[in-house]
Formats: sequence, structure tokens, C-alpha cells
Amino acid sequence: MADAEMAEGLLCATCQQPAKLQCPRCLELNLEKDLAAFCSQECFKASWAEHKKLHKPSATEGWHYCTRRGAGRSLNMPEFKWTGELRPARIGPMRPIPDHIPKPDYYATGYPASEMESRQQHQVKIRTEKDIAGIREACRLGRLVLDKAHAAIKPGVCTDEIDRIVHEATIEFGAYPSPYNYFNFPKSVCTSINEIICHGIPDRRPLQEGDIVNVDVSVYYKGYHGDLNETFVVGEVDERSKELIKVTHDCLHKAIAICKPGTPYRDIGEVITKHAKQFGMSVVRTYCGHGIGEFFHCAPNVPHYAKNKAKGTMKVGEIFTIEPMINLGLHRDKTWPDGWTSATEDGERSAQFEHTLLITPTGCELLTARLPTSPPLWWEKEEQQAAKGGGDAAAAAAVGAS
Repeated sequence: MADAEMAEGLLCATCQQPAKLQCPRCLELNLEKDLAAFCSQECFKASWAEHKKLHKPSATEGWHYCTRRGAGRSLNMPEFKWTGELRPARIGPMRPIPDHIPKPDYYATGYPASEMESRQQHQVKIRTEKDIAGIREACRLGRLVLDKAHAAIKPGVCTDEIDRIVHEATIEFGAYPSPYNYFNFPKSVCTSINEIICHGIPDRRPLQEGDIVNVDVSVYYKGYHGDLNETFVVGEVDERSKELIKVTHDCLHKAIAICKPGTPYRDIGEVITKHAKQFGMSVVRTYCGHGIGEFFHCAPNVPHYAKNKAKGTMKVGEIFTIEPMINLGLHRDKTWPDGWTSATEDGERSAQFEHTLLITPTGCELLTARLPTSPPLWWEKEEQQAAKGGGDAAAAAAVGAS
């Protein structure tokens, strides 16, 4: 390993402690220094299985411009007509998954073969009591993980730090972060900022005052996946962006309100589009909700836009997600050169909320419902502050009258 002088001022690529050593092979390949920094030989050895992948040309193919670029323009940055102000920053290495964590088949290959070959891609499964209990538990853990991420959102925190929080919390619960290496996705969570609709890759860009950010958490626990996401404000945010977040939240819950046995799946898009249009907003058409269980994605497909062609009606025991993506401008999207990050075509902001739900005999159950301990969303926080202010005023008035 290279000496401490070369690592001065860097943080360990694995644990974010002050670095004392650097990987000589990384330096030889002229990789970004903060990817090669480690706090100790022990930390380096523990990370070796994943870290060594950076030394192979194929490992960074497609991500090369992200993992090696610094501030400003880089020779590794592809020519691309960016639609808004956001640009990719450096992407840190994948964090290790301990041996004791049960893993889906795509952990090793990057390809979910069992999912893609399953008849559940075309046929909606009625869930058994065992399935329901397993998915409910995965969703409960997903909620706890998302709440930890939400609590960390503030100006100056980079999305790679959010990835670390999600990764470590998921592992602590004995679960696997579902996005990790799913079709070669390089991180444990999706973080989508401002004009990014979905599938944003966590990187070293610090969140800035006035940003909005969606955090999409999925966990795989004891053979089942759970999936949810929310969009958060970063510090003080303009009123139109706050309205976008609230409208998106309400679109989701208006759609959930019609979910019961016999409801056509296509009706979800009608409800969402009607509400979004009232506020001059549009609904993304490229991405949809989906079935979930032992597979990350399966039937049914759940479009969020009006006049869609979704087939079938809801039946007791079906489990799926609804996850509308609402834009301030046009509904169309454009994918970044990384193959994942989806941005609005006009650079306007986008927001998303997602729940996993179970169809019951009388309606539906939100498996990813917010908890009493969940950090408040922006309007809930304002309501709490207003209530507190009113209580303080009443107390002051009572003191003055005594």
C-alpha cells in the first residue's frame, strides 16, 4: 500500500474514516484517489473482493466518466445534451455484502435470471399467507431503512452518504439491498435529484439548499422484496417544488383509495392524471408500478397515466406497487449515458412517491405505510410547527392573564 502522506486529506473508500493508505494498483491505473484510499490494511482486505473489480477495464465500462471525473469538464465525460443543471459526480465503489446475508441470483451475475424466466412476468400471482407474511416483513424493514435515510437529508450531505446509510441499515437488519447489482446497478439505493425522474445513482455531489431528492429503497429479506420511496426537501425549497411534492403524494393516495377487489388496473392512471392536471403537472409514462414478492419486478404492470392499456382487475391476495412520477413540465424523459439516470426532457423538476400494497376483501393494506416514528414530510413539519406556535401563544396568553 502507498504511504500515509499520499492519503492525507482523504477518507476511507469503505468506512469513511480518515485514510492512511492507498491501493498501489489504483494509483498505477490513475484511478480517482478517493477510490483507492483506506484507513487500514484490515479495511482494505475486507473490501478486496469488491475493490479489485475497479482494476478491470470492464468494471468501469459505462461508469468510467462518473468514477474518474472531478469538478468541471473531464475528458471522460461523454458528449451529451443535458436537459437541466444537474451533472453526474464521482461514483464510489460498491460496498461489500457480508457472506451471511442471503442474496438473490443477480448478486453474482448482474442478471435476474429466475425473475426474467418466471411465468410471473405474465401472470399475476395470488399470494399465500406465507408470501404475505414474508412480503409484509420486507416492507416493514424497507420503511425503517427509508426513515433512516430521510432523517439524514440536509444540505451538504452527498447521496453516496445516503447510500452508505441505506446499505448499512439494510445489512444490519439481515437483509439485502435489492437494487445492488440488479442489471448491474452499482449502488444500494436510487437517489433522484431535481430534474431526475428515477434511477439516479448515488454519487459524491453534496445536496444543496433548495434541492428536492427522491430516495427509493428496496430490500430483499428471507426470500421476499419490499419497495417504497418518498421525495424530500433539502433545506428551504421554492413553493412550486413543494407543491409538486405534495401533489405527487396526493396522486398516490387518491389512487390507493380506489384499490379493492374488482377495480380495473387501468383506472389508477385515470385518478392520478386527473389530480396532476388540476395543478398543471404531467404524468411520466415510461415507468410504471409492478408486482413484487420473491421477484423484484413481475406482473401486474401498473401504468400511472390516463387512457392506458393495462389489463385485468384487482383480486384478493395480489400485491403490487403504485409509484407515480409527476413532472412540473412535459411528461417525456431522457436517459443519461450511464444507462440508468432518467431525467425530464425539458429539465423541469420531478417528484415520486411509492407504496407496496396488498388487496384485501374490503380494500387494501399499505404494507409500506408510514409509522408514528417516521420523520415528517414538509407539510407535516409545517403543520407541527404551526401547532407548536399556536400552543406557545396560548400558553403565553394564559400567563399574561394570570
